[in-house]
Amino acid sequence: MNLVVLGAGWLGGALIEKAQQQQWLVQGTSRHQENLNEVIRQFALQEDKLIHSVDLKDAYWVCAIPPRARHADSNYLETLSAALRLSDKLACKGFLLCSSTGVYSEQDGTYTESGELDSETTRKKILLEAEQRVLDAKGKVLRLAGLVGPNREPGQFVAGKTLKSSSQATVNMVHQADVVAAIETVILNWEKANAVYNVCHPNHPARQDYYQQRCAKLGTQPPSFASDTASTRVIDGSAIEALGFSYQAEI
Repeated sequence: MNLVVLGAGWLGGALIEKAQQQQWLVQGTSRHQENLNEVIRQFALQEDKLIHSVDLKDAYWVCAIPPRARHADSNYLETLSAALRLSDKLACKGFLLCSSTGVYSEQDGTYTESGELDSETTRKKILLEAEQRVLDAKGKVLRLAGLVGPNREPGQFVAGKTLKSSSQATVNMVHQADVVAAIETVILNWEKANAVYNVCHPNHPARQDYYQQRCAKLGTQPPSFASDTASTRVIDGSAIEALGFSYQAEI
């Protein structure tokens, strides 16, 4: 199996490692020359010109560029379009975009893959446009919930903070290991897989309970919240289980 991973960061790096363990032939990408080696290849837009050293043919492509790179002033959409064109030239077998469950409405409710979408903010507009470009290219989309895992311990990144959300809002999270396994599952079942899947752990505790527990584990100070309004917005990540996938890692 051949695999190209756009963005060899926190998620992409874990995917590359897992693929190498499976004896897949892998190329990851970085914009920065100092990160380059036999596996990590250059892929960068410089003044609208694509500079790259990706040359793996007949590969599945996964775009794992993180959401924080998707601000309006980034060239995220242009980079994605350049990747789609290059993947086409290299006889790509399938293109998978790691998107976000942030595309759904912020209203209470349970959101499946056909849930109401929201284009209220610039970030959401960019996410939805990215999804559309990939789907138009006959690719597939994984909408990822909040990511946790190595070096992303919730008890660390919320410690002592005042969060804008309600203490009684539900948590929608997923572990890095489950995301990597979900990506692998979709690739291995490409022909029968749906075009869009949510990837979100089935447990949805209230934020206060969840963060208190995670902070207690690390001995850090729990966060405070802007309100205590009851709020139930749940992302349903069960559809992908039809491909034989199951959530294994605790959030």
